[in-house]
Amino acid sequence: MSTTILRSQSLFPLIILLSDSLPATNPYFLGYVLLFAAAAAACFVSIPRARAIDHEGTRQGLVGLLLTSGFWSVAHLGFLLAPTVELKLVFYHVGLFVGLSTVGPWLYFCSAYTGRNLHKSVPIRRAAIGVFVLVSLVKVTNPLHHRYFQSEVLLTPFPHISIVSQELHWLAMGFAYALSIVGYFMLYELFRQVGHDTTPLLGLVGLTGLPIVLDALATVSPTILNITYTPLGVAAFAVGVLFVFVDDFQTVQLTGEQDDPVIVLDDDGLVRDFNLQARELFPALEVGEPIESVDPRLGKSLEETEEDIIFEHEATGGFRYYHLGIRPFTTDRSRLGRSVTLTDVTEREEYRQELEQQNDRLEQFASMVSHDLRNPLTVAQGRVAFLREEEGDNEHLEATARALDRMEVLIGDVLALARQGQPIAERERVTLSAVARDAWEVIESDAATLTVESDGRFMADATRLQQLLENLFRNSVEHGGDHIEITLGVLDDGFFVADDGTGIPVEDRESVLESGFSTSSDGTGLGLAIVTEIVSAHGWEIRVTGSDEGGARFEITGVELQ
Repeated sequence: MSTTILRSQSLFPLIILLSDSLPATNPYFLGYVLLFAAAAAACFVSIPRARAIDHEGTRQGLVGLLLTSGFWSVAHLGFLLAPTVELKLVFYHVGLFVGLSTVGPWLYFCSAYTGRNLHKSVPIRRAAIGVFVLVSLVKVTNPLHHRYFQSEVLLTPFPHISIVSQELHWLAMGFAYALSIVGYFMLYELFRQVGHDTTPLLGLVGLTGLPIVLDALATVSPTILNITYTPLGVAAFAVGVLFVFVDDFQTVQLTGEQDDPVIVLDDDGLVRDFNLQARELFPALEVGEPIESVDPRLGKSLEETEEDIIFEHEATGGFRYYHLGIRPFTTDRSRLGRSVTLTDVTEREEYRQELEQQNDRLEQFASMVSHDLRNPLTVAQGRVAFLREEEGDNEHLEATARALDRMEVLIGDVLALARQGQPIAERERVTLSAVARDAWEVIESDAATLTVESDGRFMADATRLQQLLENLFRNSVEHGGDHIEITLGVLDDGFFVADDGTGIPVEDRESVLESGFSTSSDGTGLGLAIVTEIVSAHGWEIRVTGSDEGGARFEITGVELQ
């Protein structure tokens, strides 16, 4: 078949020729129209389903890719159906810009889907916008330099405008395809990392590259229109992802984006999929097998209703502990099963067990102090009291009595220190002023006054909180001086106790909270250490500073006020 070519210099005189001879019934023409119309429809129809994807980045990238690809196909339709040369060239220019813009959402989708953060990088976004603007300027100024494309009229296989790409076009297209290959690499790397059979998905991704063959043939065959066929590949990819392999695509994302072992189960408890980390942990994993056959203890743990489930797994070198993160696995808002993520918490669990053992030892120690030391101390105090009645007071008996009284105070403080630092199992809503009032009644000091500057409510162990305030009040009374004034108030994230006494030197403000530190010869050095233990048991923090009046100020922060 011979080919009739009318060069670009004759385009405008041939407007009437093209409009009069538009081959509405030409099978080649109808085929192209239907092909790009189907691609546009596939993209736009897929958008609602894409919006149902739970993963935000994947959803945004895929919706953007569908929109740009759909409008790219619409631009091709406009190019084919426009009745004049001028309008055809307008649609072609629109297609150039929209086609270039598809690279952005494609890379955005690939980055988000594979668990990367490239799509969130501000420098990368700015560079992408800069490249888009630069290439767009080259395209829009083509009428001045004609180095991006030239146009000619071909009469076979039907009268149409043929675009003759120039060197700048091939340079821009090569750059665009190079960027697109980066996205392919990200997908391939993810597919390679998971144990799922990704052959169908690799074939699906490969569809986006097939139009390159048509692009190449168009340069040598006059029967194939010289336009870009990439929208057809993207449409095929979108339809495949959203309607054919949607379950597999989300499963691969779920298992591949985690460094931790991930197992996906269906509603019947059968293994649906898993990643390589899970296979290394459970070599017996097989798709379609019940999880109980893989590891009976894991299956039993998954039946528990507690939120914080710790799974003990025997491995080479000892036991490992994993936190089971269980969440529903859904596709298009429909529940398909659940995913199980095993996060290694061995160090945390071993530390917790060590703390429990330590607390048990402390409890045993406290019981020993309470029974084995208090009993002989009580006997000794009774004997001293008897001797004082029989022989009267003397300096030796007085010194012995004071020593025994000090021993009783030490025993009480040691007991408090051993018990107040234990983890708090239950908390209740408390009012700071009410607990402070109960604590102040225990102090019974006529040489001090307490002022509640502001009040607040929060969750705490009321008994331990009262002990905390008692020790802070007693510290101010014993070390602050005569006629001390104590102020209690709330902070944005806690509360404070301050006085107008002599204060604490800056160099001693950290060590004053340690066991055994005391500025008084009669002090045990455990009062503020008990405060620190109670604060830590609540998960709070304490800071020592100076008050506005020059005295000491203790700030307890990390408290969730209500």
